[in-house]
Amino acid sequence: MSYQPPVRDHAFLLRDVLEIEKYANLPGFEDAAIDVVDQIIQEAGRFTAEVLAPLNAVGDKQGCTWNPDHTVTTPKGFKEAYAQLVAGGWPALGADTAYGGQGLPHVVNLSFSEMSSSANMAFSMYPGLTHGAYSAILNGGSQAQKDLYLPHLASGNWGGTMNLTEPHCGTDLGLLRTKAVAQADGSYRISGTKIWISGGEHDMAENIVHLVLARIEGAPEGVRGISLFIVPKFLPDADGKPGARNPVFCDGLEEKMGIHGNATCVIRHEESTGWLVGEENRGLALMFVMMNEARIGVGLQGIAQAEAAYQAAAAFAKERLQGRSLTGPKNPDGPADPIIVHPDVRRMLMDSRAVIEAGRAFLFWTALQGDLAHASPDEAVRQKGNDYMALMTPVVKGFLTDKGLKVCSDALQIHGGSGFTEHFPASQYMRDVRIALIYEGTNGVQALDLVGRKLAANGGRAVMGFFAELDAFVAANQDDPALKPFTEGLADAKAKLQEGTMWLMQNGLMNPDNAGAASTDYMHLFGLTALAYMWALIAKTCQAKIAAGDTDPFYATKLTIGRYYMQRVLPDTTGHLAKLTSGSELMMALPAEAF
Repeated sequence: MSYQPPVRDHAFLLRDVLEIEKYANLPGFEDAAIDVVDQIIQEAGRFTAEVLAPLNAVGDKQGCTWNPDHTVTTPKGFKEAYAQLVAGGWPALGADTAYGGQGLPHVVNLSFSEMSSSANMAFSMYPGLTHGAYSAILNGGSQAQKDLYLPHLASGNWGGTMNLTEPHCGTDLGLLRTKAVAQADGSYRISGTKIWISGGEHDMAENIVHLVLARIEGAPEGVRGISLFIVPKFLPDADGKPGARNPVFCDGLEEKMGIHGNATCVIRHEESTGWLVGEENRGLALMFVMMNEARIGVGLQGIAQAEAAYQAAAAFAKERLQGRSLTGPKNPDGPADPIIVHPDVRRMLMDSRAVIEAGRAFLFWTALQGDLAHASPDEAVRQKGNDYMALMTPVVKGFLTDKGLKVCSDALQIHGGSGFTEHFPASQYMRDVRIALIYEGTNGVQALDLVGRKLAANGGRAVMGFFAELDAFVAANQDDPALKPFTEGLADAKAKLQEGTMWLMQNGLMNPDNAGAASTDYMHLFGLTALAYMWALIAKTCQAKIAAGDTDPFYATKLTIGRYYMQRVLPDTTGHLAKLTSGSELMMALPAEAF
């Protein structure tokens, strides 16, 4: 079975759980009437299923081709699909109307992005990175830079990239060597080599705008001396159209485990012309705008690949005949029962669905906080939105991609030996999702960011606000017997998360290795608690629908999956709390030579 976009689930979250219509008085939301959003979601489902999904295996098998003239040819059909993407206005969904965008809330754009990534992760990275470049220039560029570049990036006519990593440095950007030399006309000459540049060269857009981190001559060492530059592939002429070729060259493509349809390039800047974005030596702060957006997008990739892999596994499990049910034949006229009758197969499918559906809600809920941080006239709402975006971003990226990999692994397991072959899609989902745990800051880095920076920010205001929100939900709903599994489970998880937080505050400062040793388990404890909250919100919505007389089985199914999460997935919080509070002594006991 090919990928089927979960249109109903997206509409349910936006309309019923998050109730985005109640924000209709806010900028961007006024054009997001629910009937409009429904139409967008329906059309997004059609486009991603009919145009992008059929190219997923094509991109995986063909990959991209590097040409001796330093150009890159994308897989068959990608260029035509990209033209349809642009013609349909999809890249412009969440872009500012001042620059040709549709100005819709980011949470609506996220819905399209998830379907696009499920249908074809490698393809969806091209417009995803372009939107990140758009956001960085929107936040830090001059008005002239915004007027020149943003309309092209918003439409998707021009592509965008971020050039960070160099052969000798990845996460530690303070070591970068790419240099920038000021010119008399206000531009700079950029020289250096960047690696692992997704979408760094391709044949789908008429220009590619590279955002490049470099060090201006005489700048301080380390991260305090990094500046950000716009370096277009073709220098815009007097009319703002692609003109002379800039000496920015793709010197090769990486041979990768997955995402073969995305061009991962070695980019050489040979005194290429660039323009400073924002202030000198403040480039890393601006690039973090793009990186944080990308981290939300990578968390989305974890859920997106999980959704596609789950669908393939569920379809296979209903068709594959193997053995008999433990409680007697369920397919007595056939030689065997479909494997979906077996409890262990059900375990993997239910684990997957319980995480995917709450993980999607967590993504959308987090994106809504970001929308409110930008659009609300209420300073307290804006502060809360900013606090939550900062706090949740490493959890979204790290936890959801870890879980996405687990779902893809289980999907392959359900396929059995067939999953280990290329005749079925399971192996591609497994290979494609694996990079999500690595790029835009490894998941270990995300966990360290969470415990080392985000918890302590503003005196712990964000995490304390989150605890208060969970307590308020439990207090308001604890007397509802229908919600008892959800309120009790959430209260228990919150208590464990709070205990882990206090342990870190007491022991992390005393010995930083304690914080480092606890960080991944804490991130998972946080993620499990956040998903418990999402299931509680979903359950309350479904119970209200049922109480109002709605007999659609959709709501009863949701409640069953939610109760499964509380019963079978959420207990993992106990193990994570035990491990994180065990400290770092044994973890760090062996000398390096003992490994």
